[in-house]
This record gives sequence, C-alpha cells and structure tokens, in this order.
Amino acid sequence: MLVWFVVFYLLISSGIGVYVATRVHNTKDFALAGRTLPLPIVIATVFATWFGAEAVFGVSATFVKEGLRGVVADPFGASFCLIIAGVFYGTKLYKMNLLTLGDFFRIRFSRSIEVLTTLCIIFSYLGWVSAQVKALGLVFSLITDGAVSEPVGTVLGAAIVLTYTTFGGMLSTAILDFLQMITIIAGLLFIAWIVSGMTGGVAATVAHAAAAGKLNFFPGADAVEWFSFLGAWMTMMLGSIPQQDVFQRVTSAKNAKTAILGSVLGGVIYFAFTFVPMFIAYSATLVDPEVFNGLIAHDSQLVLPTLVLNHMPVLAQSIFFGALLSAIMSTSSATLLAPSVAFSENIVRGLFPHLSDRALLRLMRTTTFGFTCGVLVFSLTSDASIFKMVENAYKVTLVGAFVPLFLGVFWSKSTTQGALVSVCGGVLSWVAIELLVGKDSLLPPQMIGFCVSLLGMVVGSLLPQKMGVPGRIGA
Repeated sequence: MLVWFVVFYLLISSGIGVYVATRVHNTKDFALAGRTLPLPIVIATVFATWFGAEAVFGVSATFVKEGLRGVVADPFGASFCLIIAGVFYGTKLYKMNLLTLGDFFRIRFSRSIEVLTTLCIIFSYLGWVSAQVKALGLVFSLITDGAVSEPVGTVLGAAIVLTYTTFGGMLSTAILDFLQMITIIAGLLFIAWIVSGMTGGVAATVAHAAAAGKLNFFPGADAVEWFSFLGAWMTMMLGSIPQQDVFQRVTSAKNAKTAILGSVLGGVIYFAFTFVPMFIAYSATLVDPEVFNGLIAHDSQLVLPTLVLNHMPVLAQSIFFGALLSAIMSTSSATLLAPSVAFSENIVRGLFPHLSDRALLRLMRTTTFGFTCGVLVFSLTSDASIFKMVENAYKVTLVGAFVPLFLGVFWSKSTTQGALVSVCGGVLSWVAIELLVGKDSLLPPQMIGFCVSLLGMVVGSLLPQKMGVPGRIGA
C-alpha cells in the first residue's frame, strides 16, 4: 500500500507539472514564471525550495548528534538568508527586470565578472542538487525495503523531477511548491502529533533534550569553536544570498512589495517549521533508545524514516513519505532549474548574442538535462552526508560572489578591477587553505576567503583610482 501510494503521488505531481508547462511560452515564463506570482505562491515557493532533504534528513540528524550548536548553518543561517535576500532583492534589484543574477554583474561590472560569478554560482549547485537526488534514492530504497537500491532510486528520482522541470520551468515549480507546502506542513505535523503521544508530550521531549545539552546554542570559551560556529553561520546566511534559485523566487513575484513580504514570511515559516523534524528525530531516541542510538552511531540520517516505518501505522507512513517526497522534489526542481538558466543566459548567450528567445528556451531545457547528468555522477560517487553536501555548497558563492554583489549595489566606488580581484582572490585563497591546511586552520577556510574577497574589492577598486587608472565606477 505504501509503495502504491508513493507511485500515485509521483504520477499526480509529474502530471500537474507537465500540464502547467503548457503555459510556458518564452524564457521569462520558464525562468521567472512571467513575474506574475501572488503572495501565497511566493511564500510557498520560498519555503518549499529550502525545505528539502537537508531539512528533513540532514538537519534533524545533525541536531540529534550535536544539538542546536550543530545546526547553526541551517535553519538559523538559512532563514536569515531568506529574510535578507527578500529585502535586498525586492528593494534593489526587482525593478531592474533581470533574468538572472549574472545579468546584474554584467550591467554593473563587465562580461568577465558575469562569467566568473556565474561559474561560482553554477558550481555551488552541484552539491546541493546532489543532496536532493541522493535523498530520493534513500527514500525509494526505504519504502521498497531494499528492492530498489539507493543508486537506482537516485536515478529514478532525478528522472521524475527532470521531467516536469524541463518542460515547465519556474512556473511548474511554483505551482507544485504551493501544493507541496501544504502536504509538507500537514504531514509532518501529523507525525509529530503521533510521536508526541509516544514520549509523554512535547514538554517532556523538550525537557529531556535540554537536560542532555541539546538546546545549548553558543560555543564555550574556545576560540576555534567560535570561529567554526561563525564560519558555518555566515556560510549559509551570506553565501546563499548570491544564488539564482533565491533570486528567481523573489523576482518571480508580481510586484516588489510581494517579493519582499513573500520572502520574509517564507523565511520565518521555514525557520519555525524546521524544528518539527528535529523534534520527531529526537523523540525517536526516547521511543526506542537502543535501536536509535545505534543508528545515530551508524547513519543518523536513517533515524527519522526508521521511526516512521517501525512505529507508525501504514496511513501515517503514507502521509510522512508523501510529505518527504514533496519536500525533496520541490527543492530538487528549483536547484536543477537555477544553474541551468544561469548557464544558458550568462555563459552561452554571451557567445551567441543574436540567439532568439525560442532558441534560448530550448537551450535552457537542454542544459537542465545535461546538469542533471552531472549531478547524478557526483551524487553516486560522493560519500558526503546530505547535510554536509548542502553546507559545503555555499562556500564557493560566499568567497566568490557575495562581496561583488553587495558592494556592487551599495558602494559606488566599486569597479570592475576590484570585482575581478575580489572573485579571484576569494576563490583562490579559499581553495589554497582547504588544500594546504584544511581542518587545522584556526579560521575556517571560507572565512579567510571571504575576508580576502572583501579586501580585494576595496583595494582593487581604490588603488587604481588613486593611481589614475580608469575603471568602471558606479551602477
């Protein structure tokens, strides 16, 4: 019954996505849903895009092992990112009527900066999308009791999401996000209600977590712990802002006010609701300590789904996995679409400036297929956890794209030379520290890369101006 429910759910979701695709007629429809989305859809697509595999599997598993301190990146950094990005994009970039973030870098700086920052953005999605399709493989393996292996499930899940994303783009994604948000919230709240009855109530579970030190948020007096804590927080909070999927969701709104309000509310709901899977996963350690403490040591990502499969009725299992698939599919479609649109618009179109809109739309769809193939190779060969895949994804945009984006908007003296030094200096210093020092570094490598990027923008912009070298200044 569980397997057939999942099959039915996937068919319905794919059918809706393909049907909505009949309303996609140009690149603006495909990339930004025609900039027509009302407030409820914007809230839903912002929430559902981020509430994916890492929120259900990764964050909950990390909380069970490390407590609140371990999830500073997500949901704390992630939700702050959505709020900041909503205000920033809604007030500063919405009226520019851009298709991608790369367009801003070209207009503000130059074609070279457009290409470099777009490559950083595209590369960052590799880990994020891989985490989603890897989670789909895990789900299919669990519900079929191993009849479908994780690698086969990964390929199958990627093919399903690819189908409606390729045809419908942002419009299909947004409509499905709205429906999937309802499924996610209702399903996980129902599971939380059932599991709270097994543990003596919410208050008893929270009290147990507090006594175990799981609710301690800030590190102790150790400097290395504090740097690691701040590095994780800023990686997600700042590194996620120059992301095409966040930009698409905000600027797909019908007006600037809707863009700001939708992103802020979506971020707040995301922050609050991420604690639900954390509560469910921690409750599992109280329901059956021996089994679930063993899972934590072996693979903590299995704690939550194992609880549902072993201790819930079939109806609850169906609701849970329906909600879980909703969360993963919504994030998968968004993260497949964003880099494909960015690559087509900001890399290829610059080489073929006379490309028609219809040809560009075909290119975006073809690129989506190609990027999915690359993601599958990475997800099938990487042994990183879902949480780490997502957390690591934003390091490259933190060191390579955040400073040029923010200072490009707020600092009128920033120049193309400064942006070039910022991107190259930030990325190269980060990579060098990762390779040469790694975990032995006092400061997290991405924090060093961020500081170099900031310094590079300031020095690279001001020094040529002092020397009388002409540069592109101002927006």
